[in-house]
Amino acid sequence: MPNILLIDDSAFMRKIVREFLEEGGFEVTDFLPQSALELMGKVKDSKPDLVLSDFNMPCVGGLEVARIVRRVSAAIPVIILTATHDTAMESLLKTTGVRRILHKPIGGEQLVAAVLEVMSIT
Repeated sequence: MPNILLIDDSAFMRKIVREFLEEGGFEVTDFLPQSALELMGKVKDSKPDLVLSDFNMPCVGGLEVARIVRRVSAAIPVIILTATHDTAMESLLKTTGVRRILHKPIGGEQLVAAVLEVMSIT
């Protein structure tokens, strides 16, 4: 069963997204890092098959998440969830190796389909 590391500062969103992913057959570890160093350790220790992160968070934002994951292992795909529609931000995220940018609100079927698509690329 593929393991997904879910990062979001909203406990409600972590709960909803976790439920979507678990119903889709994934094992999910949710996490709210308080620092880049803490995130790096979590990615190294948990060895996720994919990282799914919110973009706008107070301590470690989605751009920094993507950069840290890439430093740990360029083979781990990253998907960013965001409520923001900003083409410049999306272009920047793609330069850091983000495989997919999904916009909130998102349904469970759409989320699972995107994760499956991204994971088949790796």
